[in-house]
Amino acid sequence: MAALWTSDEIAEATGGAASAPFAVSGVAFDSREVGQGDLFVAMKGETTDGHKFVGKAFGQGAAGAIVSDPVDHPHILVKDSAVALEAMAKASRKRMAGKVIGVTGSVGKTGTKEALYHALDRAVPGKVHRSLKSYNNHVGVPLSLSRMARDTAYGVFEMGMNHAGELSVLTRQVRPHVAIVTAIAPAHIEFFGTEAKIAEAKAEIFEGLESGGTAIIPYDSPHVALLYNRAERYAARILTFGLSPQADIHACEAVPAPGGGTLVTAKLPGAELCYTVAAPGDHWVSNSLAVLAAVEAVGGDLAAAGLALAEMPGLPGRGERRILPVAGGEALLIDESYNANPLSMAATLKQLGRESASRRVAVLGGMRELGDRSAELHAGLAAPIAAGQVDYAILVGAEMAPLADALNGVTAHIHVADAAAATSLIQNEMRAGDAILVKGSNGVGLSRLVAALGDAARDGDTD
Repeated sequence: MAALWTSDEIAEATGGAASAPFAVSGVAFDSREVGQGDLFVAMKGETTDGHKFVGKAFGQGAAGAIVSDPVDHPHILVKDSAVALEAMAKASRKRMAGKVIGVTGSVGKTGTKEALYHALDRAVPGKVHRSLKSYNNHVGVPLSLSRMARDTAYGVFEMGMNHAGELSVLTRQVRPHVAIVTAIAPAHIEFFGTEAKIAEAKAEIFEGLESGGTAIIPYDSPHVALLYNRAERYAARILTFGLSPQADIHACEAVPAPGGGTLVTAKLPGAELCYTVAAPGDHWVSNSLAVLAAVEAVGGDLAAAGLALAEMPGLPGRGERRILPVAGGEALLIDESYNANPLSMAATLKQLGRESASRRVAVLGGMRELGDRSAELHAGLAAPIAAGQVDYAILVGAEMAPLADALNGVTAHIHVADAAAATSLIQNEMRAGDAILVKGSNGVGLSRLVAALGDAARDGDTD
């Protein structure tokens, strides 16, 4: 197997000097993630210095390092390690001759990225690369690019932002042939003021499109005209997707599948495809249409994509479903603990209402970065909770106080201070037949609640 990078290639890409010849099979900037044969990028931050962990990285099997201070291990010496990582990212993108897809949006980025990976990998196994985890920022994107093998057929990269101008930089590193905006919601509205400003910032992804590139935008978004206008400046082709029959790629029919999920008949410009989406919910139907649009745009195998969508597993924190043993039977846990904004909250609560359950329980954490509209947008979740037929809500964090007030006399609920209190509460109150949705902004820490429930289930402690 060819090396991912040799020391000579790294030195050429970064303008650095190699202390000794070496070759690496991976790249990491977190010493805890370094594996055998990896390149460790020692970066200096505001609170820590990666150079302190060089010894640890080599102890875990690192084959080389990028450093701005000399070390007693094989390394490339550069002026600035972060700048060097970006240079490696650009070199990696330049040497890759396949097709690249960029994904952004207020909700659905990671799920769509993962679905695209599975859809493309089904047809060309082992030749598809994607961002891992949610590495979608100014460090994560160049890291993901630098990890891409030179013979990659398809690269799929997630790009995020919380300020204007950030996507403009990232998309010029990724240089996608296809750029997707999944949806627009008031995530990070604290930094923008309006959803329209968020849409403008998301549209920056089109600025990096390669010549002849395709923009894929959500037809059902109230900001479709704005996105279309921005896309026209950079894209040779624009495809819309959505549940509306006016979208270029739309669902002619979407009905519950016998084994769960949704059976979809989708109409594309040159084809019609019937497939199953394993993940339940209208939002996943929409995501799947964006996936098909991208697969079609890069000349991929649509039939293979349909099969992959039917088999795609749920993602931890983003819709993974677990059956938990409880006294007298079982409960369903729906793990949406990674993040939350008003649009994603409404979508998952709607799906909760479709679950067959003796009781529907929603454990909801506060939504962050909503600025002056925080109280209004939290209180506004009362309607989706009612539509989701929630029998009991556990509201977590100070941000949830307005929603607690809005639910008084409407829906049974309790407001607790933090994830620890919510964990104790749900562990004591789970019942057989419950469907339990756990969702909130990552900073609330509801992933710890999910982990605790999973640990208790494995230990057999369900009393």
